[in-house]
Amino acid sequence: MPKSIRFVDFRALKAAVKMEQVLAHYGLAEKFKRSNDSLSGPCPIHKGTHPTQFRVSISKNCWNCFSDCHCGGNVLDFVAKMEKVDANEAANRMVEWFHLDIEKLNAESERAERKPNPKRGAEAKASAPAKPTQAPAPKLTAPKAEPKESAPNKPLGFALKLVDKHPYFTERGLTPETVAEFGLGYCDKGVMSGRIAIPIHNVKSELVGYAGRWPGAPPEERPKYRLPDGFKKASEVYRLAHALREPEEFPLIIVEGFFDVTKLWQLGIRKTVALMGSSMSAIQEQLITRATNANSTIIVMFDEDDAGRTGRADVLQRLATKAFVRVVTFADEDYQPEQLTAEEADQLGLIQL
Repeated sequence: MPKSIRFVDFRALKAAVKMEQVLAHYGLAEKFKRSNDSLSGPCPIHKGTHPTQFRVSISKNCWNCFSDCHCGGNVLDFVAKMEKVDANEAANRMVEWFHLDIEKLNAESERAERKPNPKRGAEAKASAPAKPTQAPAPKLTAPKAEPKESAPNKPLGFALKLVDKHPYFTERGLTPETVAEFGLGYCDKGVMSGRIAIPIHNVKSELVGYAGRWPGAPPEERPKYRLPDGFKKASEVYRLAHALREPEEFPLIIVEGFFDVTKLWQLGIRKTVALMGSSMSAIQEQLITRATNANSTIIVMFDEDDAGRTGRADVLQRLATKAFVRVVTFADEDYQPEQLTAEEADQLGLIQL
């Protein structure tokens, strides 16, 4: 144990120490089974016994416990949990265990931040491998115009006239207060005709579109949900602007769907956002990263089905290096977050009021 806490650049430390090294330090390496890019074994944090409950991504240098811990993180998070100390002391212990030079680590991190990209224009082309089938280096030779798929949705210059009373709201268990808070309403004209319209705002709180949900089971020729033509769902995180108004110390909860957010809001879980699907786009990842920091807690709570399990594993791996990420799983197949009762949410530590 270090005698005093010294400053250690966390980013440099996480780049210098691999999860495999830390597992070996704890004498755990032989208990884990390697499969391509991952290591699987019993969770050493809560002393589990199931051989696949704890997983390490070697390339991304992060971990996740899919059992009692319901969380994941980077190599520093792992040591902090194992040692039951904060991140600063965990960093100092790692420096001593692996005989790292703090001054060198910090200096390398500073140089990396200042280092300019040497590849510009013709220089980038010259450095590309000379293969007949090799495509030009991406982005470096692309035009300056923003690609359509990454261009933001333009704010609407109008708002739909909606009816805020409909039997579907009662069927979904939504109170009039919730309907008013989310601006929900039945639409009888235009492309959303016959649907429950759900306003979508960008991170600046500007109205950028509506999602239309058919009340009940739709006719065969109609999809359950409809978005306006040209609307880029991957460019928005539903209710992110509202979540940012909540206290910073509250965890940010990420779910899949609109009604997961509304029902959790009714339970007092207000800092909740939705990806509007089970996958997270690069733009959505950027928006969430900007809204959080290394001290933030993110809770990923997707539907308990194949798509949800695949999606939450991907989100975990991509965000675990940027914040403390906890995963909530459900025992019943096809269970959705909107089905949670107040008692269940409280047991999971989700109630924020």
